[in-house]
Amino acid sequence: MESPYTGLILLSGIDTPGITQALFSTLAPFAVAIIDVEQVVIRERVILTVLISLNESHAKAIDADLQACAEKLGVDIATSFSRIAPDSIAAKTGLLHVVAMGSPMVPAAIAAIAGSLADEGANIERIFRTASYPLTAVEFVVSGATQQVAKSALASVSALHKIDIAVQPGGLMRWAKKLVLMDMDSTLIQQEVIELLAAKAGVENQVKEITAAAMRGELDFEASLRSRVALLRGLNESVIAEVREEIVLTPGARTLVRTLSRLGHSVAVVSGGFIEVIEPILKELNIDYYRANQLEIVDGVLTGGLKGAIIDRAAKAQALRDFAAEIGVDIEQTIAIGDGANDLDMIAIAGLGIAFNAKPAVKAAADSAVTHPYLDSVLYLMGIAREDIEEADGQSRQA
Repeated sequence: MESPYTGLILLSGIDTPGITQALFSTLAPFAVAIIDVEQVVIRERVILTVLISLNESHAKAIDADLQACAEKLGVDIATSFSRIAPDSIAAKTGLLHVVAMGSPMVPAAIAAIAGSLADEGANIERIFRTASYPLTAVEFVVSGATQQVAKSALASVSALHKIDIAVQPGGLMRWAKKLVLMDMDSTLIQQEVIELLAAKAGVENQVKEITAAAMRGELDFEASLRSRVALLRGLNESVIAEVREEIVLTPGARTLVRTLSRLGHSVAVVSGGFIEVIEPILKELNIDYYRANQLEIVDGVLTGGLKGAIIDRAAKAQALRDFAAEIGVDIEQTIAIGDGANDLDMIAIAGLGIAFNAKPAVKAAADSAVTHPYLDSVLYLMGIAREDIEEADGQSRQA
């Protein structure tokens, strides 16, 4: 089969109503078929690219009419005509979505991303911005590389330029229903609940010492938790409500939960903290799936003990499996977000594991790391644009 004769048309200039109509009206009298088209407007400047197939004998006439159109509109139109192999214009598969987030996003970072991908033989098919504040998020659609190769190539770029980079496969399943499971302390909220309780009991320093010992590997999570809770013995249960009032959600937490719910995704929380403290907060956020440890309370006083099974790292991973099964979501369509060693197992088995302002070991184990303090930046990793989020919020306020 003979290679098709094609024309590539590039229009650029100040955007005004009627430009798109005028361009395609100019092409309408000719025996032309549209193969590909893309238009973008940035700061009142439009770039419109069209790939057409045409009769080779019409190329000069089409070019002349397009130049007349450009003069009338006050824009620039460049054309290029040639024969192209049919497979070179076929839709590409196996694409990756590389999301980079920075504040600010500097040219050197973009250059480094492009260079690292090119070194691996990958090609950037598209670049577009999904957010401009409180940080800038830029998404690259990439062909010619596997997820692992791209992730490895971009790891050093992320560290050098202090930007967050996530690499995810494209395809239809990117838009499938998901379960997003979050840690509570220092993830959904800014504080560590046990430290707030310890401050009420006057044992904050002792609790922090035990936590540090656990982080050094001298105690496992269950042992450290029981030791810390034992220090709360005798605390009146009325302090639980006081502590709850001191809790501050992480910036973007409400936006993340609200947006995910609007899109039909499910949100869950699994915490090594305490259900008595966090349950009212989760209900207020309309989060229906959650697990946490339970304090033992007798006659209105904390005994220093715990009731039921301990929510450790294995229990968090099991919660992810259980919630996914209950909701009807494949494990590949889950997202786990956490910051500490207790989150490692759920991050490891999730379809996308995100380390949120996390310890180095958690960053190394996760598919992606977010180092900015905005929890709703997770939405950008999922391909959701800031403008769409704000539009939905605006429509909700007007309703």
